[in-house]
Amino acid sequence: MSTPFYVSPQQAMADRAEYARKGIARGRSLVVLQYADGIVFVGENPSRALHKFSEIYDRIGFAAAGKYNEYENLRIGGVRYADLRGYTYDRDDVTARGLANVYAQTLGTIFSSNAEKPYEVELVVAEVGATPDGDQIYRLPHDGSIVDEHGSVAVGGNAEQISTYLDQRHRDGMTLAEALKLAVQSLSRDTNGSEREIPAERLEVAVLDRTRPQQRKFKRIVGRQLERLLGEDGAAAAADDEESDGGSGAAGADTDSGSGSGSGSDSGSDSGSGSSAK
Repeated sequence: MSTPFYVSPQQAMADRAEYARKGIARGRSLVVLQYADGIVFVGENPSRALHKFSEIYDRIGFAAAGKYNEYENLRIGGVRYADLRGYTYDRDDVTARGLANVYAQTLGTIFSSNAEKPYEVELVVAEVGATPDGDQIYRLPHDGSIVDEHGSVAVGGNAEQISTYLDQRHRDGMTLAEALKLAVQSLSRDTNGSEREIPAERLEVAVLDRTRPQQRKFKRIVGRQLERLLGEDGAAAAADDEESDGGSGAAGADTDSGSGSGSGSDSGSDSGSGSSAK
């Protein structure tokens, strides 16, 4: 009888962590930034049907990098948790902190289980408050730990390099146009230090806008509105967008996304498999 192959628990956990990190790094990066009126989500995504970002509840947004099929399951679970808690208790009882705790328990259980591989995902859960001091951003790595972030956070791809770039340039009180341009600049930097251009049609952008009169603060920014914000007159475009948002324009209708829709899915074209990282 042969001797069973032995691997120390420390080495086994280190191998699982390295496996998950490599899977996440194969996906495209995304960034989440605070600005004066809320929180903006920005990522490179050529797909218009599959998304990196979605609405979970009234004031809560979700972003993820890694394997689509894995974090889509987590997104759906988060929507169910939020709907059930809001219905059972009160809508104000649904918080980003509570949702982050649920995700942390799920990811931690999967990571420590030898029965299945760890999830190759990294999540961001954000909640916009009535004031900038009330904003909450939580980053959840593959092992289920929770990191309370402030100002800016990057996940996926070369997230470490992007985070360093954002930490040096992000400031409180930025306008939406300024925050959006900074996010695009950080995403356009390659690992070798060179820069590339990311056209507006390859960007996915969403915001949690505390100034919206609706109870639901999540909104997608697409089309001409996105192009104007990225243009030279970004500050003026932001004022124009606020006016159009209050009216009956079609742009506002096109950019809203409900928590029960499939808005939290993502493109899986990075690693070439059916459940590839994104």
